[in-house]
Amino acid sequence: MPEKERRVLILGAAGRDFHDFNVAYRNNPTSRVVAFTATQIPNISGRAYPAELAGPRYPQGIPIWAEDELESIVERENVDTCVLSYSDISHEYTMHLASRCLAAGASFLLLGPADMMLKSRRPVVAVCAVRTGAGKSQTTRYVVERLRALGRSPVVVRHPMPYGDLVAQRVQRFESYGDLDRLDVTIEEREEYEPHLSRGTIVYAGVDYAEILRLAEEDGDVILWDGGNNDLPFFQPDLHIVVADPHRPGHELAYHPGEANLRMADLVIVNKTSTARPEDVETVKRNTTAANPGAPIFTARSPFSVDKPALLKDRRVLAVEDGPSLTHGELKYGAACLAALEHGAKELIDPRPFAVGSIIETFEQYPDTGTLLPAMGYGDQQIRDLSETIQRSDAEVVAIGTPIDLTRLIEIDRPVVRVGYDLVLDDPDGLDELLAKAVGG
Repeated sequence: MPEKERRVLILGAAGRDFHDFNVAYRNNPTSRVVAFTATQIPNISGRAYPAELAGPRYPQGIPIWAEDELESIVERENVDTCVLSYSDISHEYTMHLASRCLAAGASFLLLGPADMMLKSRRPVVAVCAVRTGAGKSQTTRYVVERLRALGRSPVVVRHPMPYGDLVAQRVQRFESYGDLDRLDVTIEEREEYEPHLSRGTIVYAGVDYAEILRLAEEDGDVILWDGGNNDLPFFQPDLHIVVADPHRPGHELAYHPGEANLRMADLVIVNKTSTARPEDVETVKRNTTAANPGAPIFTARSPFSVDKPALLKDRRVLAVEDGPSLTHGELKYGAACLAALEHGAKELIDPRPFAVGSIIETFEQYPDTGTLLPAMGYGDQQIRDLSETIQRSDAEVVAIGTPIDLTRLIEIDRPVVRVGYDLVLDDPDGLDELLAKAVGG
C-alpha cells in the first residue's frame, strides 16, 4: 500500500519558504504543499506561488495566505505538517508558532542543512549573522576585497527578496545600476545590491537558487553567499562566517536560526566593538565560546564615514536608517543616528507625528522602534509614503544611514547627509589565512 501523501503548510516570508519548497518538496511524491503563509513583508499574502515555478505537480500554483489564518488553514486543508521557513524570530516566538500548529492538530518541522543546502562545484564562503543588522553587508564587501587580493574572482549570491513578479524574478543578475532600474527592485534590495555594484561585483538573487548557483558558477571562481536576516546559507559553505552584535548581547543565543548559525560557524566576527560597551563585547564572546568552542573569534569595528558632517552641527536631524534592522531586527539606532549625535546635532526628530500610510502601519507593528525613520520601500506606494513622511517632517537636515543613495528614488527638499560604514578587522591576517585555506588561494 503506498504511503499516504502528507499535506504540508510552509510558514514563510517570501524568501527561504520558496527555496525550501523548490529543494525539499517540489518533486517530493510523499508530500503535497497545500499553501504558504506570509508574515513580516507587506503585500505577499493573497498572491500565489506560480505554476511556472511550482512545477507540474502544481498546475494551479500554490496559494499564499496570511499567517494570522494559521489555525483555520490547518483545519480547512487537513494539514499534517507545518514547516517553519523564515528567520530572525525569538526562540519564544518560534515555540509559540509550534504550539499553535500542534494545538491545531499538525506536526511542526524545521528543515536541516541536509534538506535545504545545495552543493556547489566552486568554493563557497558564506557570510551570515546571529541577528538582522549585525553587519553582514560590510563584512561581505570586506570578504570580496580579500578574495580579490588572493587572486580570486568572487560572485555574490544574495539571500532572496522576491517581492514582485516571481516568474520574472526566478533568476536575477545585477551588474550595473541600470539593472536595478530595469528589474524594478525595492529599497531593501537596493540596499543590498548597490554597494556591491559600486565595487564592480556581480550579484545574483531571485527564486530558483539551483539555477542561480549554476549560472553564478560560470561568472566567478568563488561563490560568496550574502545572507539575509539571521538565516542559514542556501549553499553548503566551505567557510561559514557568522557576525555577532554586542549592541544586543545575549541575542546570539535567543533567536532562530541565529543560534544555529553561531553553533555551525567556522569563525565568528564580533562586530561594532568601538561603539558597544566592553562588558557586552565580553558577553557575546563568552556565549560564542560556550556554544561553539572550536570557532575562532575575531573582533571588528564598523566605523562610519559622513560626507557633509558640518551640516549636522546644531541642526534638527531626521535619521533615516536601514528598515529591516530596525523593525524585526529590533535595533534602536543606526549609523545615521550615531553620526548625527557625534557631529553635534541639536535634536533627532521623531518621525511618527509626520508618518503617513504604510509608514504609520510600520510604527504600529513595531512600536519599540526608536526616534528614527526606517527606510521602508517594499513597493511603489510605500516608497511614496516614505517620501511624504520625510517631506512632512520639520527636520532641517536628513541624515541617511542606508547603504543606497535614497535621493535616486525620492526627492528630498532639504539638505541631505549620507552616512556609510565599512568593516575594520582587528586581525585581518588571521581571516586571510582562513579564506585562503577555504578557497585554495
